[in-house]
Amino acid sequence: MKSLLKMGAALLFTTAPLLAQAGAVDRLHQFLSSTKTLKAEFSQLVISKGGRKPQESSGVVAISRPGKLRWDIRKPYAQLVVSDGEKVWIHDTELQQVTVRQVGKAIGGSPAALLSGSNDLERNFTLSEAGEREDMLWVEAVPKSGDSGFERVRIGFVGNDLKAMELQDSFGQTTLIRFSALERNPPLPPATFRFVPPAGVDVVGE
Repeated sequence: MKSLLKMGAALLFTTAPLLAQAGAVDRLHQFLSSTKTLKAEFSQLVISKGGRKPQESSGVVAISRPGKLRWDIRKPYAQLVVSDGEKVWIHDTELQQVTVRQVGKAIGGSPAALLSGSNDLERNFTLSEAGEREDMLWVEAVPKSGDSGFERVRIGFVGNDLKAMELQDSFGQTTLIRFSALERNPPLPPATFRFVPPAGVDVVGE
């Protein structure tokens, strides 16, 4: 299955002098503590270790913390990840298949947990400053669990906005995500995070 990365973005409410002094780790903590919901457009580029042609996709992400997420890939093919805080559904339209997993097993140490999980990041990740690049300030998160499927995740900030994520998985694949049209703390209807498998699809998992 093509990469489905759950992802999101957020918000910093702080004065300009404090923001200027804050490192990327502090900004990550600050934006998570001041963000309840989020909606944004994203573009995603997946680069394989073997140098095959990168896979490009785009769509919309919505988050309601803690635990609720909707990662909706719309182009070039439709794929959807929905979490209601208890279960995660992954709907691959092309394969006509829905995979169901418990949130703890699917998200706990994954990149999604950085944005849609609780504020206790150090429980699942080791965080460190990753310098400045492409006019962004970066924080690196290394999962503590050996079975997360990812070696590291980097998150980029511009000012008080989260703008990017870069993920390296255990197979040497790199995923680059850029966020735009970001809305902070918008009202999101409960139906955003509900999923009912369409008639006729195969449902596998828990």
